[in-house]
Amino acid sequence: MKIAVTGANGHVGSNLCKALLQEGYQVKALTHKHTKAIQDLPIEIVKGNILEKDSIRKLMQDTDYCFHLAAFISIKGDPDGMVWKINAEGTKNIVEIAREQKINRLIHFSSIHAFQQHPANEVLDETRPVVGSVGFAYDVSKAEGERAVHQAAAEGLDAVILCPTAIIGPDDPEPGLIGKALLELYYNQIPALVPGGYNWVDVRDVVQGAIHAMTMGRSGEKYLLSGTWHSLLELSQIVARVTGSKTPQTVMPMWVAKLGLPFITLYSLIAGVEPLYTKESLQIISEGSRMISNAKAQRELNFSSRDLEETVRDTFSWFTKHGYIH
Repeated sequence: MKIAVTGANGHVGSNLCKALLQEGYQVKALTHKHTKAIQDLPIEIVKGNILEKDSIRKLMQDTDYCFHLAAFISIKGDPDGMVWKINAEGTKNIVEIAREQKINRLIHFSSIHAFQQHPANEVLDETRPVVGSVGFAYDVSKAEGERAVHQAAAEGLDAVILCPTAIIGPDDPEPGLIGKALLELYYNQIPALVPGGYNWVDVRDVVQGAIHAMTMGRSGEKYLLSGTWHSLLELSQIVARVTGSKTPQTVMPMWVAKLGLPFITLYSLIAGVEPLYTKESLQIISEGSRMISNAKAQRELNFSSRDLEETVRDTFSWFTKHGYIH
């Protein structure tokens, strides 16, 4: 059985490809570049991107299932329009070709950020509405992608939507935003933490939930793949505990962090580096729900999530083995 995968270069995508190969599936991946994450895997590479229907058509030809993970993650708006193009228009292209090629099932990766985050003091589950046309660019684009998949499912496409929270874990060759943040904590390169946190979920648990979604779950439904909420201070303390390193322990007031936003932005522009934080990331950290339920995924996808300390320990073991820790 052959499986099509978009976004195979990413943290989840590369781990998914490896897990599918271990399960005995053939894998066909759409990518616009080769990276060390997948370059040594015995998979078929299709060059292109999800804005090109011909390359999507080539990807899905003679495949049975499609995992759509390709996305443009942004915490600083959509200045050039690519967030909307990739996350919304690209997903509509995937849906169109999946219907044309009669894919057995489309497994679409959305995000916790597609949901309305308020009220924050109530359980957030799959019944929570998605954001509308007003909001952060990434959130709005992912919600629009969801709507396209739901509409296609209502019209006959077998499709399931997965909404993971903040994905963390080993085997992160790039590494991604969270992997970089873990290394910055380890090397004590962050001057101070901010109040708030995330719901963290292990990449390996997300991958298993995704593979189960191929044959489990109901078409047209979406499933939250969440772990547990921990503050940034708790995460820093866990890193210190499992590695023995001195990590940041000071938490600045949120008003101080907001006051520093213009200077952080200016410095990042001058230095040509990613900003330490943005207005969007501060709001996500401070206002995101602490009560995200994965009960539906547990019931219907046999999903489970492991303890964050195990994830952090395994991640730093992987970092050490692969030369990220000196």
